[in-house]
Amino acid sequence: MPTRHTSVPSTLPTYDLFGPRFKAQAYTVYAQMRQEMPVYRRANAGGAGATCFITTYDEAVAVLRDARRFVKDVRNTMTPAERAALPDQPPLLRLLSNHMLNLDPPDHTRLRGLVNKAFTARMVDQLQGRVEAVAHELLDRIQPQGQADLIDAFALPLPIIVIADLLGIPTRDRNRFRTWSNALVAPSADEARNAKKLAKSRQLMQDFIDYLRAVFAARRSRPCDDLVTSLLHAEEAGDVLSEEELFSMILLLVVVGHETTVNLIGNGTLALLQHPAAAAQLRGDPALLPLAIEEMLRYDSPVERAPMRFAAEDVQLREVLIRRGDAVSVVLGSANRDETAFPAAETFDIRRDPNRHLSFGLGIHYCLGAPLARLEGRVALAALLDRLPNLELAVAPESLRWRTHPIMRGVQRLPVRWSGG
Repeated sequence: MPTRHTSVPSTLPTYDLFGPRFKAQAYTVYAQMRQEMPVYRRANAGGAGATCFITTYDEAVAVLRDARRFVKDVRNTMTPAERAALPDQPPLLRLLSNHMLNLDPPDHTRLRGLVNKAFTARMVDQLQGRVEAVAHELLDRIQPQGQADLIDAFALPLPIIVIADLLGIPTRDRNRFRTWSNALVAPSADEARNAKKLAKSRQLMQDFIDYLRAVFAARRSRPCDDLVTSLLHAEEAGDVLSEEELFSMILLLVVVGHETTVNLIGNGTLALLQHPAAAAQLRGDPALLPLAIEEMLRYDSPVERAPMRFAAEDVQLREVLIRRGDAVSVVLGSANRDETAFPAAETFDIRRDPNRHLSFGLGIHYCLGAPLARLEGRVALAALLDRLPNLELAVAPESLRWRTHPIMRGVQRLPVRWSGG
């Protein structure tokens, strides 16, 4: 593999890492950062600490594996006096944020053990037939039309329907889940828009909580063969999930789980449309699909940046001193394009093997839903390749608009057309 020679510039560069312009050229910016400032410490607005962006593969692996020095709960970076000075967290926010992605051991270990009892590999394996049925039902609706926005008509509803089925949510309430999920996704980097979005979302969040509370009550009185019932009954050494933990876990499954799959399907399809030879190979040899899914995950990561970590102590990483309390953003999308870790990293190669991408994270916070996302991605792409011959983009690639979500990576719309359906 090539060796990177990084020198610290005499004048430290700055990078604009948010907004639509950045999203359109993200990989170019990340390549520049890997060469110039692989660990980029940027002061936060208002002078309250800093955020450190980690863009290279080896450093990303080091941070993801080090759950002692890079923690998920910012309170675990603080002295007792600093913690005592924190304001109380609003009850609604606490209810929606007390999930595994935001916790450290031993709390994370306990929750992960409980949820593993319910969210099993066997359960995911049993879903394949249902995922296939959903994919073909959605394609039945759009195939005669010859064109569609693939995000709205296929990539988004598929995981929403699957997760609603998993949770035992009635068909009539699926659209409500879609609305709640859109409202609960983390806001964009546009602060003015954030304020409006947060104000509009507050009531939707409360509606979501009220709905789930009624579902929990119903399952306690009449258990069903669904994930909510399994979570209610999950037990480890006499321990069970509290109601607050149940709310947070369902939120994690609905929002993070479905968002990842939407972007995997959308970004993966876009990669195939821009590499027609690869699409032809997959049509000719469907056995390549598992490898192709891994390459889609690497090439255009559905989760561009791992959920935030915080430095529990001062840490020297490359030439940068990360201070205690600094936010640490592991840029998975950049690490997955690191030329020192992946030969021809900018090339979309559906036969790439091995493929040690970091799209599902690493270490104790490795994505619990990775098997489900892979299953949904394989089924969705197989159905598209089979059912929509001559699938092509209906717009110029440069006209596509990327969502400005700071963590996720996905297009807002994916207009496509086909013939011979």
